[in-house]
Amino acid sequence: MQYRRLGRAGVQVSVLSFGSWVSFHKQINDKVADELMGIAYDQGINFFDNAEVYALGESEKMMGRVLKKKKWDRTSYLVSSKAFFGWRGKENKPNQHGLSRKHLIEACNEALLRLQADYLDLFFCHRPDKNVPIEEVVWAMNHLIQQGKIMYWGTSEWSGVEIMEAHRVAQQYRLIGPSMEQPQYNMFERNKIENEYLEVFKNVGLGTTIWSPLAAGLLTGKYNDGIPKGSRFAIEGFDWLKDRWMADERIKKVKKLGELATKLGTTTAALSIAWCISNPNVSTAILGATKKQQLTDNLKALEVLPMLTPEVLEKIEKIMQTKPVLPQY
Repeated sequence: MQYRRLGRAGVQVSVLSFGSWVSFHKQINDKVADELMGIAYDQGINFFDNAEVYALGESEKMMGRVLKKKKWDRTSYLVSSKAFFGWRGKENKPNQHGLSRKHLIEACNEALLRLQADYLDLFFCHRPDKNVPIEEVVWAMNHLIQQGKIMYWGTSEWSGVEIMEAHRVAQQYRLIGPSMEQPQYNMFERNKIENEYLEVFKNVGLGTTIWSPLAAGLLTGKYNDGIPKGSRFAIEGFDWLKDRWMADERIKKVKKLGELATKLGTTTAALSIAWCISNPNVSTAILGATKKQQLTDNLKALEVLPMLTPEVLEKIEKIMQTKPVLPQY
């Protein structure tokens, strides 16, 4: 397994990590989660991602049960949570979501209880909050670090401007700024990593824990001929995923990508994940496998990485045609 630093932070994270969005509690039970996390850990994965909103807190509880049972050396892995949406769903009261100091501190404490952990390695602001001053967010996160409840804090789906403002505030008040961002990144979604964040990478450094490297499974090729029963697009309440990704034009591109993967002797999924981590600005790609075979296939992305020569990357660009157009200076 390869490891990369989280931006300018000293901590190192495996280039492939394991997440629980949609899958934990929704698609898999404790037994399967235990097996998959065990495989991931044994293969060198050291980062397990979670959030308060995933399955309304049940995802963190499940991961907490598995981690307690595993009894791994706590210093050997990283575990995260994210706060913004709350875990009560439609029952959320005004202060039970967002990025107020009140919610961030309470959300951290609740996540620690659900995960049965003494501290979080990474704690993310799951979305920007237009109703809370960034100064308040930075102060709250700095407070949690000083308390020893979190090691590093970061953002998820923030704009480059918002991230830089957080750093400005941190510098002004001599506080600890964000170390990482969790954006979506895959062959279809590229603007933030490849365009918007370029100046952030250059000026302050930024680790990235990218989510959905397979575009919610579309880049595995399993939706090429329809929606299989039990897949994410078939789960009740996740129709928006299907509506977001299922388009004839995209399916055609995935099929062509699959042909290229076959010529390389690999799978569409492994090729797609390898493409993500070939970007040096990607610290880790979060995997969301629900079956042993899926996970082992995804882990083969490390074997595919050396195959991504300039010629192969150019073939991928011709198939996808999704490269952002950068500003001309």
